[in-house]
Amino acid sequence: MGKITGFLEYERSDRHYQPVEERVRHWQEFVLPLPEAETRTQAARCMDCGIPYCHTGCPVNNQIPDWNDLVYRGNWREAARNLHSTNNFPEVTGRICPAPCEASCTLNLNDNPVTIKTIECAIADRAFAEGWMRPEPPSVKTGRKIAIVGSGPAGLACAQQLARVGHEVHVFEKHAKAGGLLRYGIPDFKMDRLHVDRRVAQMEAEGVTFHQNAHVGVNAPAEQLLKDYDALVLAGGAEKSRDLPIPGRELRGIHFAMDFLPQQNRRVSGEPQNDSEPILATGKRVIVIGGGDTGSDCIGTSFRQGALSVTNFEIMPQPPLRENKMLTWPDWPLKLRTSSSHEEGASRDFAVMTTKFSGDAGHVKRLHCVRVDDSIKLIPGSEFDIDADLVLLAMGSRGGARCARQRQGRYHGLCKLDCQGVRLRRHAARSVARCLGDPRRAPMRARRGQAPHGRDQAAAVTCAG
Repeated sequence: MGKITGFLEYERSDRHYQPVEERVRHWQEFVLPLPEAETRTQAARCMDCGIPYCHTGCPVNNQIPDWNDLVYRGNWREAARNLHSTNNFPEVTGRICPAPCEASCTLNLNDNPVTIKTIECAIADRAFAEGWMRPEPPSVKTGRKIAIVGSGPAGLACAQQLARVGHEVHVFEKHAKAGGLLRYGIPDFKMDRLHVDRRVAQMEAEGVTFHQNAHVGVNAPAEQLLKDYDALVLAGGAEKSRDLPIPGRELRGIHFAMDFLPQQNRRVSGEPQNDSEPILATGKRVIVIGGGDTGSDCIGTSFRQGALSVTNFEIMPQPPLRENKMLTWPDWPLKLRTSSSHEEGASRDFAVMTTKFSGDAGHVKRLHCVRVDDSIKLIPGSEFDIDADLVLLAMGSRGGARCARQRQGRYHGLCKLDCQGVRLRRHAARSVARCLGDPRRAPMRARRGQAPHGRDQAAAVTCAG
């Protein structure tokens, strides 16, 4: 906790943004950090909660009251050590996490939660600025080799955990640089790629080997990985975008968000575009279908590219402006959320279903839509059309791509682990370590080929038997 009476004495004060007219002219981060004194004041607001629900609200179970207290007392180095004991990349989560911990904060009962995300980001940035973030190579090697397919946040964190306990870790990435969604997907104005580069450099110094442009199953044979490594971690992410198979989908100018966003990442970093068709919003009427974070990223990117207008459609009904705390707290509530990109001038509309695309000379020019009720049933007589030059589909993912070998069943004679997300990445590393140490100690459900519960729910683990 912070100061015992801090929550009574100090009001919530959070980071501000650069003005819209300034930030849409560049691709750099635009969040303005709090001064150190104000950050410590905000940390002082952390209460002496009987049950700190922020622990369970946080997907990685950060020890939030502990490092809030350390920041309040000025012990930044110990705060950084504590924070990194549960989170491999707090400089990332401090920028792009939606902060469910703040929704779970006891002070959120009156809409005044501790600025946990801001404090977390300040701790991580201070650790790098002071030079405290150094490589932690193992003192003893185990002689075990582990291959990790995918270098997104889950793969990177799993690799770091395994390397630090002495395993020889090789990360295979199909793109030119490591980082996965952190590098190719999240816009640069939300997170500078410096944060990815220095973590990759830290991990290389800890003994992790990165194999870029290595597409497992394409130019890197999966069979070779099965032969050469003691364990294989599949952390390829969820790249199969949800499509909208309606009349007119074949028209040019209709693209998946995850084809659009990585192109701009490559433009900012100066990487080649791999001969792909340029997707640009410059001077166009843009329609973004999908109201989540990816849709929001498309909006901000479109404005910075010079879009004429941006309209955002969501098929679900508009959520309430405020949640009923007595019904939802400390869980993550359903309510209307307005991102910094929405504030840059997007028009938002809810309960809208697109039924058809139409165009001219093979290029999309119009969307034909209809309004739906709370059950997603069409409302007769509510049809309308809207002009468009570029349509971006940001409707979520249907999971990850699967190779032919996966579809055939198990990888026999190997510990197979499917690392499913950021929040379970450290548990994934522990599951590999336990399995390598003694297959008989692997969870019973895992040995039966079933999804395990609790701390091992990160993956389905199949051990050599």
